[in-house]
Amino acid sequence: MSSQPRKIVLGVTGGIAAYKSPDLVRRLIDQGAEVQVVMSRGAQQFVTALTFQAVSGKPVRDDLWDESGEAAMGHIELARWADEIVIAPATADFLAKLTHGFADDLLTTLCLATTAPITVAPAMNRQMWANAATQANVRTLKERGVRVLGPASGEQACGEVGVGRMLEPTQIAAEIFTTRGGAGPLQGLKVVVTAGPTREKIDPVRFISNRSSGKMGYAVAEAAREAGAAVVLVSGPVQIPTPRGVDRVDVESAEQMLSAVQSNLVGADIFIAAAAVSDYRCREIAGEKIKKTSDTLNLALARAPDVLATVSRSEAHPFLVGFAAETEHVERNALIKLNNKNLDMIAANKVGDGLAFDKDENALTVYWQGGKQELSMTSKTALARQLVELIAQRYHARGAHPTPTQTSVSTTPLSAAHAR
Repeated sequence: MSSQPRKIVLGVTGGIAAYKSPDLVRRLIDQGAEVQVVMSRGAQQFVTALTFQAVSGKPVRDDLWDESGEAAMGHIELARWADEIVIAPATADFLAKLTHGFADDLLTTLCLATTAPITVAPAMNRQMWANAATQANVRTLKERGVRVLGPASGEQACGEVGVGRMLEPTQIAAEIFTTRGGAGPLQGLKVVVTAGPTREKIDPVRFISNRSSGKMGYAVAEAAREAGAAVVLVSGPVQIPTPRGVDRVDVESAEQMLSAVQSNLVGADIFIAAAAVSDYRCREIAGEKIKKTSDTLNLALARAPDVLATVSRSEAHPFLVGFAAETEHVERNALIKLNNKNLDMIAANKVGDGLAFDKDENALTVYWQGGKQELSMTSKTALARQLVELIAQRYHARGAHPTPTQTSVSTTPLSAAHAR
């Protein structure tokens, strides 16, 4: 990020999601931004200007006809000051006004007067979002270069469930700092990412699996795409929409994941193994549902294919990034895996006790030969962007260090293969 703080005008319009906007101010400031809040009249029915002044450290602007603010054509000054204008929440009414060039209050006037990029985070009832007029307005705004973040799906204040919720402040803040256009650090590269769990059949209705939700891997795939890469996502069974612009291949078992990875590694520059691949599979899969005939059931297990190790052993392989999800001795186990599997980098984190799996936030420590970097707790979306940026740095620096010095750690074999 630039040494100069990013100057952001945060517009807040009159929807119930306005209660989230003070948190967004705080998160933007945490990332180094200077934030000036501009409220619509409707927004003031939900949150007070004093709240925003407290978190931003600046008096709120809310009136196009404010004598002190407009003595020097303040709305034009603000329009020129902003590096970006962000509207969160953006109501259906505001989207319509922005589309059709209304300038009947300070916020809409700013949007017409600025040359800065504009981002909107819509929030409204699901039927309002689905309405043909709203969808037409959104299409028009996107065609004009307005960035549209969300909305998300979920329970709404009206009690209905569907698409229309404003994205969470952590997600919006992370998106704001995503570079618009231009060549990203992975521009022109092919990246293959694995994500989610795998399932190993016991019988036609049962399987062995793990708690991976796939959120981290999907966030990594999305971040790599944003960084300019052509991305293939090899995914175990998850309930997550495919990131825009990403080519997704669905698999179920470890063997299927290995086959899909090998098929898609042709021409790949980077392989990021974020999936939690099963370590073991049933030696024999029952052809019919196993009946409950005794108090115990013994299953004979055999090693499942180790996707990352297999790729690493190939004669010509891409830049390799592994994941290590550990319940203890995180650094030691991660470094063993880094060496044993001949990886370029490994991202490690502690799991269990409510950490990482099924969560929207995570933290990582990333290791490579002779170095490491801590990535502190944040949303998986923001964390993935940090990780991809670091991967890009190490990938481009690799040419200067073709024969890295091995990190000095014990390499006593572990009792099981990696489980990420």
